[in-house]
Amino acid sequence: MIVGVIADIHGNRVALDAVLDDMPPVDALVCAGDVVGYNPWPGACVDALREREVPTVMGNHDRAVATGTDFSFNSMAGAGVAYAREQLDDGQLAWLAGLPDERIEFDDRVKIIHGHPDDPDRYTYPDMFAADMLDDEDVLVLGHTHVQHHESYDDGIVLNPGGVGQPRDGDPRAAYATLDLDAMNVNEHRVEYDIERVERAVSEAGLPEQIGSRLRKGR
Repeated sequence: MIVGVIADIHGNRVALDAVLDDMPPVDALVCAGDVVGYNPWPGACVDALREREVPTVMGNHDRAVATGTDFSFNSMAGAGVAYAREQLDDGQLAWLAGLPDERIEFDDRVKIIHGHPDDPDRYTYPDMFAADMLDDEDVLVLGHTHVQHHESYDDGIVLNPGGVGQPRDGDPRAAYATLDLDAMNVNEHRVEYDIERVERAVSEAGLPEQIGSRLRKGR
């Protein structure tokens, strides 16, 4: 069984479309949260996952939009949350609000959480990955840091597919991963997309220009 793994779309429809077009054939797709925030297409990104019935967990930006709380975000993040809250309709907001903090999928073999098993909002960078993060699952999928990485241990795999809509590992290309549950291996993928289009849309939406310009640096 091949599973496509995505995270941190952050309202970037252009990057999401590029990822979905580039992704090889998969049997299922999962998302480790933060569908919305920052970029100017929150509704389109929510709808893309809803229409595909993608198992998705709640990220901190998703929670902020759904609950109407900005959690003391910086100005860029706060602007993205406010924009998404204005743009989403009742059905899209209800979908966000109904996302769980954790999901167990594929006969209990894959656990999905946004940040860390002990705290869905904890940033867990690659140097913090550890075998004891795994419980009974074979694969633990994380998001939140926007840094693509995976580690294989005797008991399983810890995987962050990287950020679809706002990579932060120095590579501006949209990130995702594919997971082979039979062979127990991971392929990390990157795909170029039209960053200039996103920059124009950010400006036209009245969002902070740095939301768009930072995409060129992958930071």
